[in-house]
Amino acid sequence: MRLLCAVMIFVVATISMQGQRIASGPMVGHATMREVKVWVQTDKSADIVMEYFSDSLPQKKYRTEPSRTTKEKAYSTILIADSVQPGNRYLYSIFLNGKLYNLPYKTTFQTPPLWQWRGNPPDFTVALGSCVYVNETRYDRPGKSYGSEYEIFTSIHNQQPTLMLWLGDNTYLREADWDSRTGIFHRYSHTRALPEIQPLLASTHNYAIWDDHDYGPNDSDKGFYNKNITFDAFTTFWANPGYGFDDKKCITSTFEWGDVQFFLLDNRSFRSANKRITGNSEILGDEQIDWLLQNLASSKATFKIIAVGGQTLSSAAVFENYATRPVERKKLLDGIEKENIKGVFFLSGDRHFTELSKMSRALHYPLYDLTCSPLTSGIHTKAFEEENMYREQKTLVMEHNFAVLAFSGDIKNRLMEITVYNAQGKKKWTTTISANDLK
Repeated sequence: MRLLCAVMIFVVATISMQGQRIASGPMVGHATMREVKVWVQTDKSADIVMEYFSDSLPQKKYRTEPSRTTKEKAYSTILIADSVQPGNRYLYSIFLNGKLYNLPYKTTFQTPPLWQWRGNPPDFTVALGSCVYVNETRYDRPGKSYGSEYEIFTSIHNQQPTLMLWLGDNTYLREADWDSRTGIFHRYSHTRALPEIQPLLASTHNYAIWDDHDYGPNDSDKGFYNKNITFDAFTTFWANPGYGFDDKKCITSTFEWGDVQFFLLDNRSFRSANKRITGNSEILGDEQIDWLLQNLASSKATFKIIAVGGQTLSSAAVFENYATRPVERKKLLDGIEKENIKGVFFLSGDRHFTELSKMSRALHYPLYDLTCSPLTSGIHTKAFEEENMYREQKTLVMEHNFAVLAFSGDIKNRLMEITVYNAQGKKKWTTTISANDLK
């Protein structure tokens, strides 16, 4: 009888092991010249290893340290490729419980080139967008589905961008989600498992900020009672360069690729309530603005890209635009001007439409803010009624869309070409900004 029980336990365990699978990912995250992060999620606890090799030296293979996925982290883990060299492209494979896990799409990552003192910075592209709603009927509001045109992720993947910037509202927490860890981690897992998104995750370096819907309820602020859990979820599901500054618990970070430095800001953790009457009216907060100005002032990057969840430059004081907090916005923009910081360009999401804002300044170069939204969520079809005095003509897009920034040229003549596409990959508009015009 004991022998029979032992055999049955072995058989059940074997079946369980065979039933394990990758639930979502792998997703390529932050890359430096010597390390690359790759995130992966399984459907139950499993041992994960990544094998990788340079496409120029396929006979030399490396493996990451093994990692075990656990329920505490939604059965996800971040693997570190630490045997890489600058300027190489690598192919990688995932081993699940010691066996190669076959994936139906290409899995590859790359490292930034070591170009300083050696030549011109690399040409590369960055895709971006915001507002990802993936339907789940039992938790959605009744009526017409809010999410649609998931094929947009195939269109983005077809562009083969080097990087992808997710500009907030990367998932939409529902009423049944945000009051529990179970609900929050379920929502993040459900969105991340969308089939159309997997090829993009597996071969493009992904970076993210958050906005209200992946931080908490609509228009949520620093008083949100479950912000520690959503912070845990965000840091679990993204493989950013880091999180926070000066011991501040937030999602703020920065990274470089070539001669471009990206600043990923947190517009929720320091935000005062929209309807609060007394006290400072803040979005980024004094300490985060000071951190940003310090890093902008020390940056040697040609372009300094600042990513914020909501619109920074729009003159329309509506919803959660920075124009509704004029005192703090003035402090930020005055700081950039007083420090004579060159090459600044803002990115934003949130608004469910796309537009390019251009703010002229008397003694300095103009500031730009590219708002790009939505990817799959509802569309603001009356955006044309907003009186944004800085909106560039013919840049308003009121359909599902994404943008691609293409950086090119020699070090003295660097260009950033902006192109906006709809969900089917059709070009909506394009413009080019020279780094020399941002000095």
